[in-house]
Amino acid sequence: MTSLALAFVYLATLNLVTFGLFWWDKQCAIQRRWRVPESTLLTLCLVGGAFGAKTGQAFFRHKTRKEPFRSSLNAIMVLHLAFLSALVLPGFRGSVMVLLNDATSALFG
Repeated sequence: MTSLALAFVYLATLNLVTFGLFWWDKQCAIQRRWRVPESTLLTLCLVGGAFGAKTGQAFFRHKTRKEPFRSSLNAIMVLHLAFLSALVLPGFRGSVMVLLNDATSALFG
């Protein structure tokens, strides 16, 4: 299996698991049972399950008004979209590298 196929399987599986956990957490909230910790949900989002989380959030109408969870999830989505753009668009990748070099120089001299 190529590394690209392996990455796709990893992301697809992780997003399905994250989507499922949003369903599970919603069911637990309805039945007033033990819930999935927000830190677990956000960690899964950060390691690649953000698209499944946003889909689950919209589909199940779960954690849509909960702050700071909503803002954290949106920030993770922006981070993932920027990373994906940096991988796909060579001009964007160059711009990001220039921005990072400038920021590093400004911060650390």
